Amino acid sequence: MAFNEEVKQHLQDMKSEAKVFLDANIDYYSLLGFKVVSKATGFILKIFAISLLAALSLLFLSFAAAFALGKVLDNNTYGFLIIGGFYIILAIIIYNMRRTIIDIPVLKKFSKIFFD
Repeated sequence: MAFNEEVKQHLQDMKSEAKVFLDANIDYYSLLGFKVVSKATGFILKIFAISLLAALSLLFLSFAAAFALGKVLDNNTYGFLIIGGFYIILAIIIYNMRRTIIDIPVLKKFSKIFFD
């Protein structure tokens, strides 16, 4: 009978140790998930804030450049057309180089966030 009681006790100990182990793993992965989500959210908010400020700055600089060119050319319409054409050319260049300029750096940044 002592052998059966000893086996039962070992099984109960294993069960309690397995429960402690699983609880610790659940806590660990919860914290890891929290870390990943908080880093990703912080990164997205930083990018959003910087992009918003950059877009506003670019808007005002574009208006200033368009009016300055319009004054030089004695026609504001030409100034705005030149600035608009510049942005179209810039958009085409960025679109053609999107993998090296955008895709690869974003992939590296997200890999760093999620796998560090």
